[in-house]
Amino acid sequence: MSLPHAILTALLEKPSSGLELTRRFDKSIGYFWSATHQQIYRELGKLEAEGFIRTLPAEQPARGQKKSYDVLPAGRAELARWTSASQDPRPHRDTLLLRMRAAAVVGTEGIEADLRRHLALHQRQLAEYEEIEQRDFPPGKDSSQDRLRHLVLRAGLDLETFWIQWLTHALDEFADLPGGEKA
Repeated sequence: MSLPHAILTALLEKPSSGLELTRRFDKSIGYFWSATHQQIYRELGKLEAEGFIRTLPAEQPARGQKKSYDVLPAGRAELARWTSASQDPRPHRDTLLLRMRAAAVVGTEGIEADLRRHLALHQRQLAEYEEIEQRDFPPGKDSSQDRLRHLVLRAGLDLETFWIQWLTHALDEFADLPGGEKA
């Protein structure tokens, strides 16, 4: 049930229309909790039906005008309940790791090139996170909210750093494999 909570979080940060919410989602929460625009719009309808959010009254009635949403007290209470509840970590599922395991059985053709592609993707993502950190978290920006948001970004930075190190190590291992095992 995390997507509704992600939406409640974003709306508490700033009441938004569905379109504004999906754009903001793509630039922040979407880095660690992805959702399609259709999923977000579907959840907005469910959250409204459950009494967690409401449509803000339009300043001027107009056909086809975008609806803006705001969180109701019940939505804030639900988010607080969910935030304070204990949750166990979920097992990590990654197809690249599964493919590496399978390559030990059927051969490694194509894997090395994909490791290099993944390395480049993680390097780009790390650079993007570093830009966000410089832009959004300059020295002295240390309110409680900023510190918690920075911790989330820090997790992204650390994960990208981990993957870059692991992929570099994996590529070094590939370079050392005897020729017969690579085919």
